[in-house]
Amino acid sequence: MMTRQHPSFRGQSGPWLVLALLLGLLTGCGGDSTDPLPNTGSGSDTVNYSGPPPANNDVLNFKRSLWDPLVSQDRCGACHGAGGQAPTFVDEQDINAAYAQAGTIVNLSDPGQSRMVTKVAGGHNCWLASTSACVDILTTYIANWAGGSEGSAKVIELRAPTEREPGSTRTFPASSTDFQATVYPLLTNFCADCHGDGGQTPYIASANVDTAYDQAKSRMNLNDPGASRLVERLRYDFHNCWNDDCVGSADHMELKILEFALLQEPAPVDADLLTSRALNLTGDGLLANAGGRFEDNVIALYEFKAGEGQVAYDTSGVSPALDLTLSGNVDWVGGWGINLGPAYQDDQGRTVPAGKAQGSTASSRKLHTLLTGSGEYAIEAWVAPGNITQEDARIVTYSGSATARNVTLSQTQQRYEVLHRATSSDQNTPFSTSDADMLLQATLQHVVVNYSPGTGRQIFVNGEPSGDVDPDEPGLLSDWDDTFALVLGNETDGNSPWQGAIRLVAIHNRALTPDQIRANYEAGVGQKFYLLFGVSHLIDLPQSYVVFEVSQFDSYSYRFATPFFISLDDGVEPQGIPLRGMRLGINGKEATVGQAWANLDVTLNAADYQPGSGQPLSPLGTIIALESGPDSDEFFLTFDQIGDRTYARTEPELLPPPEPADLAPSPAIGLRTFDEINATMARLTGVATTHPAVSATFTTIKQQLPSVEDIRSFVSAHQMAVTQLAIQYCDALVSDPLLRANLFPGFDFNAEPASAFDHAGRSLVTGPLLGRFVGTSLASQPADPDIETELNSLIDRLTSCGTLCPADRTETVVKASCAAVLGSATTLVQ
Repeated sequence: MMTRQHPSFRGQSGPWLVLALLLGLLTGCGGDSTDPLPNTGSGSDTVNYSGPPPANNDVLNFKRSLWDPLVSQDRCGACHGAGGQAPTFVDEQDINAAYAQAGTIVNLSDPGQSRMVTKVAGGHNCWLASTSACVDILTTYIANWAGGSEGSAKVIELRAPTEREPGSTRTFPASSTDFQATVYPLLTNFCADCHGDGGQTPYIASANVDTAYDQAKSRMNLNDPGASRLVERLRYDFHNCWNDDCVGSADHMELKILEFALLQEPAPVDADLLTSRALNLTGDGLLANAGGRFEDNVIALYEFKAGEGQVAYDTSGVSPALDLTLSGNVDWVGGWGINLGPAYQDDQGRTVPAGKAQGSTASSRKLHTLLTGSGEYAIEAWVAPGNITQEDARIVTYSGSATARNVTLSQTQQRYEVLHRATSSDQNTPFSTSDADMLLQATLQHVVVNYSPGTGRQIFVNGEPSGDVDPDEPGLLSDWDDTFALVLGNETDGNSPWQGAIRLVAIHNRALTPDQIRANYEAGVGQKFYLLFGVSHLIDLPQSYVVFEVSQFDSYSYRFATPFFISLDDGVEPQGIPLRGMRLGINGKEATVGQAWANLDVTLNAADYQPGSGQPLSPLGTIIALESGPDSDEFFLTFDQIGDRTYARTEPELLPPPEPADLAPSPAIGLRTFDEINATMARLTGVATTHPAVSATFTTIKQQLPSVEDIRSFVSAHQMAVTQLAIQYCDALVSDPLLRANLFPGFDFNAEPASAFDHAGRSLVTGPLLGRFVGTSLASQPADPDIETELNSLIDRLTSCGTLCPADRTETVVKASCAAVLGSATTLVQ
């Protein structure tokens, strides 16, 4: 009998390969095995299989990838085991029978479209509080069975969406008045205990109706109220149903959202426009996140898809799940992600600590087991640092305290730092990117930390190696501590907070190759879809689409990028079809901004078209504003010309420029800025800016000096900083015999103050100061006699000590006189 060698089995080694060969020999001889096969899953109860052996390698791979993690009673074993309800895909008595049953509900070529996955997505028996997490984990299990571990990147298969005309859509009004009269009372009555102020996100039952409205928008679908997240959580997840009647609670919520929707006037589409078919992002989009990523050795994965609640789920499919609990100042980011903020005082005066996401020490132990076992790792993260000034701020850490760790990825200003424990490395000595390179920026970045015994530590930023060389020799991870916990955004003790957004974290138990890192960077991050806008009705070419990669850029906007044309009929090629002036439409109208392809002018033809991949239209991308949310907003395209059809677009007349405002008159004088003040004082005194004492003072008070020339920005702190710098320059000047002799010729610095500052001696000090520091022939300047009067008064006070004056009092008086003039408005004002 011939058996199929499943692709995912190629390249496997170790105990499973030996076991497979033995089973193959037993099966070939017609014998049966009653020896238990270990269950490598980790449900709440363990099932050791002792039935007939797997008939071939693919059955064995099915057992390891799908049967093992689902057979337990708290997952699928309670219903779909032997003698249970069909399909019995976790039959614990016959793995081959289970394999046959599983084949009826999985799609190995497109795991995400498996009946098993879509059933759970509809609310069937998710074992977690998040349906999306169960869906992701099931998809991973099926992908592993299908061959997800054979070392190649996943690909996306385009499928035709259900076609519909751009319809009259309802959008959310700016005011919360209608919401307050319909949906809001239901939320405040039944959801305030958890989702009120100070509770957990989303704050849909906030005492502030505008806050509640803003948080609830993305969870209501005005065009299909039954598809609203607020309804589905009740109907399918049985979340916080009132009166113990989830169906009734869901119907009640749906009715109130419908009442709210009917208060909004639909927005019709201009009948003259040349429009494509219409699509919704989450309902019609083809999820594109798996495309191009290498995840063969991922042991912990966080994509932050839940969008609400206090748990970030580990969807790697590797048991035990290392789920993270969110605490402190943490908010969910639209389009997948979390934002971690600093500690703050809430409205009731309570301290909310800095945000973090932390796993338990028990579930974190799998990192110790799998990473010390392989001796290498890769930590991959998509992060957007909140600023470039934070130091010792932990982004990802597997540690026990601020000084005890296994491995940490951290930020110090514009450096990424890696600290890790190895037989050759100090766990608290960082290996970092170069200060001069300033690789860390306050924008979305892809960061990978690689470690293997062959290369040591490496850091990659946005797909490129940093070029920094690990100063330590590669060592072993055998000293790692299995009592530590995985934490994102802080240390376990909460004293090393990091501010910013985290969009994805993946921990691999093998180092990634440079090509794999580059592929994962190019695959991007966040919830991404392919939207296939049907245009067959406009060009009479079967199954023709203009395809965009679309993502929710943040909580307020969408990103559309890299459009291309394709026909899903492989036998079709375009022939000389013009396409001009393509624009995006949303909710019945063309978007007012972000029309990056309004000047597009291309011809669809066979020379530029590749069956299966289509014809690129533009490398551009754009951002358009989110209106009702990804579950409700409806998109379409318009064209000035496509094929033989044209639309005579009339561009609106440009508005005349407004009359320039009559601004208040600007001051005639301004302030010298910090660098100008420093250079001026150096020039006047002859003391170099690099003088150690001067340089140190300037570095300390630089940010206290004026940064703009507008004199209206002057504050007293500016004058204090100027005075400190003037004192330091004058001290350096008078302490240098050559410099003081050049500026104050003939003055006796060794004489007693009483004789040194007689009438003639004073003029030897005040004269050079006025002549050198004050200037002449200026339209606006202080009068010399006024300055001289002030200096004489200062000298009188400082020399009133008589015979009790210190030995250096004469130098001190000159320094003070110098600083009084140098630190005055004569230097500050220009």
